[in-house]
Amino acid sequence: MLPTPKKFKVVAGGAEGRSKLTAFDNALLKAGVGNVNLLKVSSILPPSCEFDADFVLPLGALTPIAYGSIVSDVPGETIAAAVAVGVPAEETMGVIMEFSGKCTKEEAETTIRKMVEEAFEVRNLELKEIKVCAVEHKVEKIGCAFAAAPLWY
Repeated sequence: MLPTPKKFKVVAGGAEGRSKLTAFDNALLKAGVGNVNLLKVSSILPPSCEFDADFVLPLGALTPIAYGSIVSDVPGETIAAAVAVGVPAEETMGVIMEFSGKCTKEEAETTIRKMVEEAFEVRNLELKEIKVCAVEHKVEKIGCAFAAAPLWY
């Protein structure tokens, strides 16, 4: 059984690459999560998990992370990714939402905020605040936009 994460942050990065995979990898590096192993998780922020923008992930660590990404090989196309973490008003779980698409950063942020609000509404939870991170990337040859909420212990 894996331990329950105790802290989280929100990150984003956009980058070019010579292939779709290296564009993705370069976006991870720009977001600060390129040198760890990502364990993709769904959308629940554990109770008592606190925001900490400064924690450093050990190289190669198995890192629980919720993320959205988009890769494009259409020159001139604008792509964006966003992540948002809804922090509850009371001591209970929160919700993480991810979004990516062919849109601007502002459109991604607007969409992701609405997704968090809906997730809290259907769970009948009171929302204290939303932590959002988004990135926009204009594709030159092959580009990627990536946004994530890594969790840590």
